[in-house]
Amino acid sequence: MQSPYGSWISPIDSCIVSNGAIRLEQVVLDGKDIYWIESRPSEGGRNVIVRLTADGKIEDVLNKDYNARTRVHEYGGASYFVHNGSIYYSNFNDQKLYRQDPGKPPKAVSPDIKESKLRFADGMMDKDRKRIICVYEDHTRSDQNAINGLASLSSDPEKIEKIELISGVDRENGQLPEEDSPRKDFYSSPRLSPNGNSLAWIAWNHPDMPWDNTELWMGEFDTNGLLTDIKKVAGDKNESIIQPLWSPDNKLYYVSDRNNWWSIYRHGEEEPLTKKEAEFGRPPWTFGDSNYAFDLKGDQIICAYNDAGEWKLAAINIKTKETKEIESPYTDIAYIKVGGGRAVFVGGSPDAASSIVQLDLREPDEGKLDVIRSSLAISMDEGYISKPQHIEFATARSTASEQLNAHAFYYPPKNKDFDPLEKESPPLIIVSHGGPTAAASSALNLLAQFWTSRGFAVLDVNYRGSSGFGRQYRQLLYGNWGFADVEDCEESALYLSRMRKVDESRIAIRGGSAGGWTTLCALTFKKAFTAGASYYGVSDAEKLRVDTHKFESRYLDKLIGPYETEEQKILWKERSPINNLEKLSRPVIFFQGAEDKVVTPDQSESMFEAIKGKGIPTAYLLFQKEQHGFRIAINIRRALEAELYFYSKMFGFDLPEPVSVENLPKTK
Repeated sequence: MQSPYGSWISPIDSCIVSNGAIRLEQVVLDGKDIYWIESRPSEGGRNVIVRLTADGKIEDVLNKDYNARTRVHEYGGASYFVHNGSIYYSNFNDQKLYRQDPGKPPKAVSPDIKESKLRFADGMMDKDRKRIICVYEDHTRSDQNAINGLASLSSDPEKIEKIELISGVDRENGQLPEEDSPRKDFYSSPRLSPNGNSLAWIAWNHPDMPWDNTELWMGEFDTNGLLTDIKKVAGDKNESIIQPLWSPDNKLYYVSDRNNWWSIYRHGEEEPLTKKEAEFGRPPWTFGDSNYAFDLKGDQIICAYNDAGEWKLAAINIKTKETKEIESPYTDIAYIKVGGGRAVFVGGSPDAASSIVQLDLREPDEGKLDVIRSSLAISMDEGYISKPQHIEFATARSTASEQLNAHAFYYPPKNKDFDPLEKESPPLIIVSHGGPTAAASSALNLLAQFWTSRGFAVLDVNYRGSSGFGRQYRQLLYGNWGFADVEDCEESALYLSRMRKVDESRIAIRGGSAGGWTTLCALTFKKAFTAGASYYGVSDAEKLRVDTHKFESRYLDKLIGPYETEEQKILWKERSPINNLEKLSRPVIFFQGAEDKVVTPDQSESMFEAIKGKGIPTAYLLFQKEQHGFRIAINIRRALEAELYFYSKMFGFDLPEPVSVENLPKTK
């Protein structure tokens, strides 16, 4: 059947997208049992701990009134761990740490601090001392001046006890970190040695982010269980160290990008385990990333690495440093854990949704992959699935003598039931990912399929600043946020236009958070785009600096520049879309969470009101009970249907009206 691009009827509706938006993450092994987190939109975005038992039974193990989600750094991660069948987890509503024993109700093991002012993450059991070691974040002073540190908690609910192992600095009262002091603004990844004698952790200071400059510290425990002989063991300027891990024989390993690529190192050695030009890590926005793990014998590492935007599995021999790729269909791999003769991870591919996957490491079944759980309960007809195609294109800053390329995944329109009209080219949706250090993935993306199965082309751009292409590529965005990312999104659209794959008069751009900033900048400063959708996007850099949480409060010092002199402050104003409304003439629809503490609602509201006042078509949807990123199924559906309708009015095809759009031109 022939029908205009964009108006095709698709079985991939907003319900499938929202139901398929289940996030699988945080794999944990405990004996023969496998645990993971499922973030379920159908349950209001609740994080549920799920277990696969040794006899093959999959069951929810979290009490239905609890939500295993921590707010440390707001983005959380590593919200639970398991020890001998007992589950320890942070509960979202009160941010207390709870212990839940088999067959018993959960009991708090952290102090009773009201209003979620004391938060915990990235915990582990110190079995010799019968205590928990974890990251904590104390908000009793203020959010932007929260104190971060490492602490121990008694694992016994009858003995509530928090002991500070090392604390951060108190900038609110004028205390500043000394360069060689272990007292830092931020802490992550406390890792206890197998013999229980040593603790390693990552620490860093403002204005750095953990993918900029971090340090690896280590201390010994005295007879009272307190840290002594604390020393920095790795980390220099212009080096990001992440994911420390002890081998079974008490050797310390870590991932560093000192040679441009995040590679695995053994403490005390200058050279990485492999010199492959690929990323064995990703930006630690959340706690608990795990891209490598030791097998039981400790003679090899099972790992995942990112090669030009796609993840691969491999095994590294510790002695010979030989790297052997493990054949796998998965192009996005995370949360690797190894134990009991198997590796378990979260994997996704262009053909399959994100899944919990088990890799057999035992002979004779070595290399066998089994899917334990898929995030999507239904199978997808390939007649509606568009496969991503990796493209590479010259950036705007490229010259005849020096070409610099950016990357993207291109999804052409595909729907087996429809053909386009003759001589018609499809509308294009440019996707600008968040972070901006995040990255586009080639794994099955139901949101992309929602658009392509309706006749849109989609281009998911890994602009300068994206991860997966080395430290130097990541830092090309520093000082250029709002320019380089926008230029690459524009150049990618022009690249497809020159190839006559898309209609250059119907190009939309969409993005969330930092991707929302790129979207708004593109619509303000560039002419290639005809419409856009901003999800909780940044419109005012100065306001973000004041209103956002501690973790990101100095992020823009790198992305834009220091905020000290009057000249520097003018630059921040000039870079912000809210201060350049005279240049904006493109329609925009805004989506915002009412409880967003990262990008507060007034960022979207001020832009909406200003655009509405100019007579430009616009709409604004505010969602209650949503934070930074939508988790509730009905809200995900409503936002997607509203965005589709908005594009239909801008690009000229008919759909039912699910949202009110301001300043639409009257039809005859």
